[in-house]
Amino acid sequence: MSVRDYLDQGGALGQALPGFEPRAEQVAMSASVEATLQRGGALLVEAGTGTGKSLAYLIPAAASALRVVVSTATKALGEQLMEKDIPTVRRLGLHPDVTLVKGLSNYVCLRRLEEFRQGVATGAMAPVSGLDRVLAWVDETETGDRAELDTIADDAPIWREVLSSSETRIGAKCRFYDQCFVTKMKRAAEASQIIVTNHHLFCADLALRGGSSGAQALPDYDAVIFDEAHALEDVATEFFGVRLTRARIETLVRDADRALRASGFFVDRSRENALVRTLVSVSSGALRMFTALPRASFGGGRVLLTAQNVSPEYSAGSEQLREGLEELQGHLRDFVGTNDMLLSVARRTATLLDGLGHVMQLDSRTHVAFAEPEARGGGAIGASPVEIGPLLKERLWSRRGAVIMTSATMSAGGDFSFVRQRLGVPDDAHELTLPSPFDFSAQAGLYIPKKIPEPREPGWVDAAADEIERLVALTAGGAFVLCTSVRMMRTLHDQLHGVWRYPTFVQGQAPKRALLERFRAAGNAVLFATSSFWEGVDVPGHALRLVIMDKLPFEAPNDPVTSARIARLTAEGRDAFDDFQLPTAALTLKQGFGRLVRTRRDAGIVAILDRRLLTRRYGQTLLDALPPASRLATLDDVRAFWMGVMADETFSP
Repeated sequence: MSVRDYLDQGGALGQALPGFEPRAEQVAMSASVEATLQRGGALLVEAGTGTGKSLAYLIPAAASALRVVVSTATKALGEQLMEKDIPTVRRLGLHPDVTLVKGLSNYVCLRRLEEFRQGVATGAMAPVSGLDRVLAWVDETETGDRAELDTIADDAPIWREVLSSSETRIGAKCRFYDQCFVTKMKRAAEASQIIVTNHHLFCADLALRGGSSGAQALPDYDAVIFDEAHALEDVATEFFGVRLTRARIETLVRDADRALRASGFFVDRSRENALVRTLVSVSSGALRMFTALPRASFGGGRVLLTAQNVSPEYSAGSEQLREGLEELQGHLRDFVGTNDMLLSVARRTATLLDGLGHVMQLDSRTHVAFAEPEARGGGAIGASPVEIGPLLKERLWSRRGAVIMTSATMSAGGDFSFVRQRLGVPDDAHELTLPSPFDFSAQAGLYIPKKIPEPREPGWVDAAADEIERLVALTAGGAFVLCTSVRMMRTLHDQLHGVWRYPTFVQGQAPKRALLERFRAAGNAVLFATSSFWEGVDVPGHALRLVIMDKLPFEAPNDPVTSARIARLTAEGRDAFDDFQLPTAALTLKQGFGRLVRTRRDAGIVAILDRRLLTRRYGQTLLDALPPASRLATLDDVRAFWMGVMADETFSP
């Protein structure tokens, strides 16, 4: 059977799903995916919201004889594929083995959990809230995926103590290896035809395969499909860089002391004194370095590290830290085989040394070093690649087999040149642009307040809060308030969460999936969120009827990575704003808009609280990138549009 036999009028999907309406766009995409899987090569598909792109690529993948990796931008989208779309594929008579593979930090490490439990029991470690709940849950769970335990917040301290990671995992030498949740997940993936993962883990696999160890994070595969492919650059930039925190170093010092004491390292006082001096040197070097991080002139955020703006104290601290880590490696060398904890500590020490070496290269042409200062000597340092295209050319596009990229936002009016250049896509890649089947003029109203101050002007926050309060009252909740920064999310949430009766959530108070489930169940909730909710979030139906974006999502020009990219484009004689900043913002804005209308029965309001869309020369470019919604100039227009929506039986709940 071809994909048309599944998706066309009278096909298998229509027979399996009552009320299914064939979509020409979905059939066209699926046929292109099928052809690319058969012949190999690259395919770029921009499929408008409502195309049904998940089934358009899953059906040909399942029907092929290939092992296919499906990489999504977020864990939430991967979970959605497993819970919603894969069961639909199986109703068509296709029964591929499918495994969801997440990064190691999503799974509880049984060894770390037991070590922490013992440490608390003996008084060697302070108890942390949630330990009893984790212990009880681990006895019941099949996966060990922390997303199942949604009663513990994402940032709860217990997770830092018990989750797996590339640094703490020691493989077959671990006494818990056969029981290990990561081991079970990897074995299931090895036996699967379709492997669902996320861009971050896929990039981890690319990096491992590019090394000399022969290691890999995913099984070998014949083809890869990137859903929400527009997000791949940001994820790859993060992953192919390094990031070190003082907390991570202090945790290493603590674990090294505990592991060496347990191994019998302290057979005499001189050896103990030598190790204590080394650990003190590591801690004090880290403190000196992080306390001396350069700070931004205005506000927070990342700061570029250069030979000109780092102080002698920062340089001395980083050198002391490097020497201390090298000394620690020497202490560990003869004892690594003693126990699991020492092997883990040795690997983490080597990783920190390697990462510190990258950050200390302040004159690199390929990477940019940065600091994320915080009060009291905290924060982070890191280094990120300036360009991802060359890395992906070497590690992704040079491989054999099919590489398919799809998203609702990949082009500017059908022109894929921006994405091609940023991701290093080969010249012979095929392209396909498919419009949305939705009637956006009837289903969506776009409101941009004319009289609101610009975001940098005094009074904008209060004016934005007033607009949000009025809009939420008009639709009786059912709103996403999407913010361009964590600081603004918290500011608006703190100012507004007590002014209405609707259930109000804020990103971070629970795992993302749990927040979405509570939002859907409430029917009239308001959720304040940042970047991870601008895309890959699917809330069809009346539960989401209002999407508010605080301001235009331009990347901060003073961010070190963004600044380095702007500088490189300028040096090449190009207009960095038109060639980089503007198209990046257009893709993000289009993604935020796309949260509203997910089916033909969805309707509501999108509000963008940034009048620069109406007053700046680039405003029309951004507006042209959005779906053709009805333009609403005033709150009275919004009210009239909403009353019309509610009176229409097609859209009313």
